[in-house]
Amino acid sequence: MEQVTQLSYALDTFYFLMAGALVMWMAAGFSMLEAGLVRAKNTAEILTKNISLFAIASIMYMLVGYNIMYPAEGVNGFWSGISFLLGADNTVEDVLASEGDIYYSGMADFFFQVVFVATAMSIVSGAVAERMKLWAFLAFAVVMTGFIYPVQGYWSWGGGFLSEAGFSDFAGSGIVHMCGATAALAGVLLLGARKGKYGPNGEVNPIPGANMPLATLGTFILWLGWFGFNGGSQLIVSTIEDANAVAAVFVNTNLAAAGGVIAAMITARLMFGKTDLTMTLNGALAGLVAITAAPLTPSPLLAAIVGAIGGVLVVFSILGLDKMKIDDPVGAISVHGVVGIWGLLAVLLSNDEATLMGQITGLVAIFLWTFVVSLIVWGIIKAVMGIRVTEEEEYEGVDLVECGLEAYPEFTGSRGSGR
Repeated sequence: MEQVTQLSYALDTFYFLMAGALVMWMAAGFSMLEAGLVRAKNTAEILTKNISLFAIASIMYMLVGYNIMYPAEGVNGFWSGISFLLGADNTVEDVLASEGDIYYSGMADFFFQVVFVATAMSIVSGAVAERMKLWAFLAFAVVMTGFIYPVQGYWSWGGGFLSEAGFSDFAGSGIVHMCGATAALAGVLLLGARKGKYGPNGEVNPIPGANMPLATLGTFILWLGWFGFNGGSQLIVSTIEDANAVAAVFVNTNLAAAGGVIAAMITARLMFGKTDLTMTLNGALAGLVAITAAPLTPSPLLAAIVGAIGGVLVVFSILGLDKMKIDDPVGAISVHGVVGIWGLLAVLLSNDEATLMGQITGLVAIFLWTFVVSLIVWGIIKAVMGIRVTEEEEYEGVDLVECGLEAYPEFTGSRGSGR
């Protein structure tokens, strides 16, 4: 019995860590996707944001965020209380005495959870690209990863009131993706659109990204990382039942992404007469976000359909936000926010234990908390240090303004041309 317990503990811990490593690799995916979809003059700055936010998320979640989200005992269903720093890991005696109830290392759990909070913050990065001050963004990242995200995460995954309200979100369509998109929306509303994006008569002027190969590479990296995102959320793999569940999650995750690609591609072709690559890439991500709330319970066919609906929604959402003059250079609010909502509702198609009231309660709670608190934090940062670069600096490019270098220095002769 002791040997079996130690072996399963080691296997589940290793699986958890490797799944977390896959999710960490999504940071590279977000970096490449965003670097491809912004103009060349803003590339170095957005890469700086992505590596910096991952580091900030890691530190803040270690200092306070993890304990807020997973307290030893919460104060009540809404507030977990505050404590600082990680505790000691499980001892051999604790694991053996639990008779199989402790499945994996506590440090492995922290590692897996911290890459999730970094993912939520990465969503904000793309939406505010090309016109936000770097240090204003980083200041928000401190609050987002240390407080905003962990509080709403506690409500569901940490044993708070949403866990008792029938709310179901397997791997985070709402808890991670919609939360990140909502924080981004609050920032974008205060920030305003990029200069030249919208005309005086309501026309929308496309601002093409600089590097479609990078954007495509980023999408494939995210697709790969999502197997860890969803698959790791099964938590263990050491039993036949759990191993089969992980396999089903992988298959459904892949099929949802595929459905999203095909649906977005067809939708774009029908609407524009062209097969728009950016819409196709966002279709893949939309399919992945859509299935994240329930990647285990659907059949493979239903998973593909859930992803396909996400792929259609993301095209219409991107166009709709542009009509409302909400400028999101990479489509993050649509992919992670609008489709995140769809993912939460799609749970009802395959999970008999979920309820419509529970899903709506969770959706509204996460949105209101994240939007209101984010708006307050963005507002404070705006008052204290400002959140937007000047019009001249925006024209010149935030690479030079914020980082003092350019990602593509051989093109400095065309600097400021809007490339």
